Amino acid sequence: MYSYIKGYVTEVTPKYITLENNNIGYEIVVPNPYNFLINDDFITVYIYHYLREDQETLYGFKTKDEKELFLKLISVNGIGPKSALSILASATVNEILSAIESRNDAYLKKFPGIGAKASQQIILDLHGKISFDDVCVLGNNSKANDITEALTTLGYNKKDVTKVISKLDLTLDDSTIIKEALKLLNK
Repeated sequence: MYSYIKGYVTEVTPKYITLENNNIGYEIVVPNPYNFLINDDFITVYIYHYLREDQETLYGFKTKDEKELFLKLISVNGIGPKSALSILASATVNEILSAIESRNDAYLKKFPGIGAKASQQIILDLHGKISFDDVCVLGNNSKANDITEALTTLGYNKKDVTKVISKLDLTLDDSTIIKEALKLLNK
């Protein structure tokens, strides 16, 4: 099983990228191939190795969060790798998690190949089961992490704090953000 591959992007196509590592080119299907640049830099692509009797495919993601959400989505009955990839190609991890947690099936139906039945199945299977610790919606945002730490120190649940922070404007000053967060947490 592969966890990640580090290398240089040597080819970008509408469906996949080629990542060269030690003179071997790996064809990796990714949500948005044009987010990768040829010979940009030495990069890390997080890999899911999909193996079936008639198919072997490497799926790749820029972040661990994307990979973890992809794995959660393909665990849903009726959602395969292609559908999960189209969901990840059309929205951010935050937006998808927010839609699942708020039971917004109308938002999920807008993705290619996801109808009413599939969107309801995603919500049924994943609502309340995706840990915000498993899929860190804050990423590397140090301001969001600082605000989260301040609010959890005050005794608020980290899951609730993370949901609220994803709805706030983080360009404001810290005291304003904390006041807004407290209003939302105390509703």
